[in-house]
Amino acid sequence: MAADQAPPERERTAVSGWVLRAVATAHLVAGFAQPVFAGVYLSGDFDGLSWHVIGADLVSFIGIAQIGAAVAVWIRARRAWPFWASVALTIGATAQYFAGLDGALWLHFPLGVALVAGIAAVFAAVWMRPLPRRRKAVRTDG
Repeated sequence: MAADQAPPERERTAVSGWVLRAVATAHLVAGFAQPVFAGVYLSGDFDGLSWHVIGADLVSFIGIAQIGAAVAVWIRARRAWPFWASVALTIGATAQYFAGLDGALWLHFPLGVALVAGIAAVFAAVWMRPLPRRRKAVRTDG
């Protein structure tokens, strides 16, 4: 690089990307708490079930918020994958929620493991690379 050339500008994560990161982090914390609450219940403390239900509601609400944040990233940063990943996680969480209410533990447990893994994967993906705002090309031909 010549002395008169400026170094390339580093890509910075846009505000919409930071919002998505914050929501994905909250989703991860709530998702990881769910097996803990289930374990408390399964070890004989029946209050653990009420915490598990509250946690399930929280994971669901955060999943919906993550879809909203992912829409902003899609619009501002032109990245669609966070939206589709968030939709898939929310659909899975909804299925798991109803499987739990129905007592279908044969589905509830493995789907819970898959959801926690998926939530962790999305968390890692949104934190690994910047999510910069895409700028429109400027026309110089008039």
